[in-house]
Amino acid sequence: MSTPETARFVRLNVELVIEIDDENALTKAALERMAGDSEIPAEERADAERTVTEDTAEALAYLVDPFDLIGDVPGVELAQASWSSEEIDYDPDSPDWDLDEDDDASDGEVTTG
Repeated sequence: MSTPETARFVRLNVELVIEIDDENALTKAALERMAGDSEIPAEERADAERTVTEDTAEALAYLVDPFDLIGDVPGVELAQASWSSEEIDYDPDSPDWDLDEDDDASDGEVTTG
């Protein structure tokens, strides 16, 4: 049985494999969001724009925000988040890509998908 002290923080691990079918649209969306982001210091803006233009995975990482995943969940506040993206070789038929392979009902994890 969990007490509020032991259940206060929960680590949520999410792994997504995303197929990019329009790199230009993705890059354009990242650049548009960046243009409206007043929190990017001017001295860093050119480097950030170059990064999302040259690397589709970086453009995706710029557009994905963990807060968006839990922002509307009642009773939850994001304490810490980190995320990254990378281009990968993906074969959906390969057993290496079985997302359920780490499931272990005995450790208290909940998996949906």
